[in-house]
Amino acid sequence: MAGEKQGYQDRPWLQHYEPGVPPQIQYNGELLHELLDAAAERYPNHIAVRFLLKYLPLGIAIQSRLTYRELGEATQRFATALRNLGLQPGDRVAIMLPNSPQQVIAFFGALRAGCTVVNTNPIYTSRELEHQLQDSGAAAIVLLSPLTQRLAPIRERVDVRHVIVTDIPDPLGFPFKRLVEKQVRASGTMIDVPPQPGLHRFYDLLRASPPQPPAVDVGPEDVVLFQYTGGTTGVPKAAMLTHKNLVCNVRQLEAWMPDLEYGGEKTLGAIPFFHVYGMTVAMLFALATGSELIVIPDPRQTEHVLEVIHREKVTLYPGIPTMYTAIVNHPRVQEYDLRSVKACLSGGMALPVEIQRQFEQITGGKLVEGYGLTETSPVVCANPINGLRKEGSIGLPLPSTEVAVVKLEPDAEGVYEAVPPGQEGELVVRGPQVMKGYWGRPDETAQTIDPEGWLHTGDIARMDEDGFFYIVDRKKDLIIASGYNIVPREVEEVLYQHPKVQEAVVAGVPDPRRGETVKAYIVLKEGVTATVEEIVAFCRENLAPYKVPRMVEFRSELPKSQVGKILRRVLVEEEKEKLAQQQDETGQG
Repeated sequence: MAGEKQGYQDRPWLQHYEPGVPPQIQYNGELLHELLDAAAERYPNHIAVRFLLKYLPLGIAIQSRLTYRELGEATQRFATALRNLGLQPGDRVAIMLPNSPQQVIAFFGALRAGCTVVNTNPIYTSRELEHQLQDSGAAAIVLLSPLTQRLAPIRERVDVRHVIVTDIPDPLGFPFKRLVEKQVRASGTMIDVPPQPGLHRFYDLLRASPPQPPAVDVGPEDVVLFQYTGGTTGVPKAAMLTHKNLVCNVRQLEAWMPDLEYGGEKTLGAIPFFHVYGMTVAMLFALATGSELIVIPDPRQTEHVLEVIHREKVTLYPGIPTMYTAIVNHPRVQEYDLRSVKACLSGGMALPVEIQRQFEQITGGKLVEGYGLTETSPVVCANPINGLRKEGSIGLPLPSTEVAVVKLEPDAEGVYEAVPPGQEGELVVRGPQVMKGYWGRPDETAQTIDPEGWLHTGDIARMDEDGFFYIVDRKKDLIIASGYNIVPREVEEVLYQHPKVQEAVVAGVPDPRRGETVKAYIVLKEGVTATVEEIVAFCRENLAPYKVPRMVEFRSELPKSQVGKILRRVLVEEEKEKLAQQQDETGQG
């Protein structure tokens, strides 16, 4: 593939950047933890992390707070502790925690020790955890006490030497710590772990370790993070992200927000930090810009989210569409003042236009869709916050980012030719945020990143004449019915316009006559009813006949990842299993 994509050299998107957004960012070789150091030096007494569990009557908050000076010192203590335990630069440290101060401290502390963080989903089963620990070779893990029960059965089969245990109440002070401990013990989310070799308490380590970690020799190209892909196309694999990758993506986001008030924003850290999107767009971005990071451990507690925005006057709220959908459809949303919200960047999945409109009407802030990948740290594109944006578009490439659309198959010489504006093809990306490669998988790395540095995303897209990009869908998600290509997102956009629909997802399910047919899975808004005929009739008014769902299933909820992304593939697998069972019962299998 040629280094420059024909027809993209002029980068038409640059003419639609907001005033103040530069075409390029400057990277001066900073290490990721040095962004926190700079903020601590500039805003030592500002609150860095506010951990907000709940509000009591009269608005009393159960919370803990760390200033930037305190956070910086805590991360230094954790780095010292890791080195005292025998960990060396390059060793991997798994962090298996919900959003909490401990997660932030462990993340930056591991960096200071020269270690590589392995972000680990707290809902992983023992089997999933075993794969990730074996694959990464993690030498230590930080986790909540109940999660030791998932580690125990696999402990002898992994390389973990040190288990560092903490619990949700640990950062709290008197009198709330005892109250919360009692509650979490009753719920089973805190247990007693008997002493054993290699077991340590998180805050015991901090208290016993001075804030003077040994110096380590690390550079911009050193790997700081193993971020595992979701495994939707096979066994999860670790994208190796470097100091440079992550610092540059933070700088790109800063450049994208020319009205950013350094040291004055309040960022709601609800989206999980173990996910690359939450880690970069919420945690890293907030702390690099001197923002107050308001941490809540469960983004699904929508009423708590509403109350936090209302009481704390949150200004930035990065999330995914399901989080904004939950706010828009909350029965008491009008009781809360959400007008402090200035900007929200939505990622992870397509943002329904109707949800965007309603959220902006409620908050007065801007909700813009972006696009990214685990392999790109993650943000690639975003719509301008205050400038021109286009409905259904993922926006424009961030500064210092090249994006192109190429043919789905290479030519005879193995070159993927770029397609002109308006035509569909595979989205490819090049920029400083593109990963170093997949850990231990050079062949897959070579298949994903070409010699000129272009990363193949596997997403079908198009670019318009103004340089705005649109995701059509992933290759595997296209529905092919009677020879017609049907894009699930287009049908979903129509379903979200129905006044009774709260959430919707569309998938192609096996059909003996059409090959595949369109099926819609719908969650209705609370207190309303609808019929299949009603939904189909609405779709017929807005879609060509071959795109109209032939099947509609109403559900109380849709399958979602821990981050809240609707899992279309789970529904497709369910349909395949049903078909196989029917064939067995009729003797056709």
